[in-house]
Amino acid sequence: MKAAMLAPAAVLILWSLIMLFWMAFSRFRAMKEAGGDLRSAQPSGRGQDLEGVLPERANWKAHNYTHLMEQPTIFYPAVIILAVMGASPVDVFLAWAYVLFRIIHSVYQATVNRVAVRFPLFLVSTLALIGLAVRAVMVTLFSSGAI
Repeated sequence: MKAAMLAPAAVLILWSLIMLFWMAFSRFRAMKEAGGDLRSAQPSGRGQDLEGVLPERANWKAHNYTHLMEQPTIFYPAVIILAVMGASPVDVFLAWAYVLFRIIHSVYQATVNRVAVRFPLFLVSTLALIGLAVRAVMVTLFSSGAI
């Protein structure tokens, strides 16, 4: 069951790297189309400095990549805790649900980006994460050696 519990985390790691490359490709192309290049970038420049400079569609991928570096920092330790303590089939289901809805959210945000659709996708993934967090607390706090 450990591998089954860790597999969704591995998939989300790979997906995050795919988004990183998609973001970079999109931004580099937009910079080239805008007549700029990396050699002329300011030494202290950051990715967020491209807001308002590049077309919004080019920045959507960066916004999503940032999101993949935020909330999943809760997902990864929850998955590890459950894998170590002994995951149930429900835990595995919740982990896959989280990853599936995060990937759908990513594709939608990077291509269409309507908040009215994006928010429910985020909400469903967050509910799955809450379930994982509660389960992680249950299997640790209420285990025979926890208290």
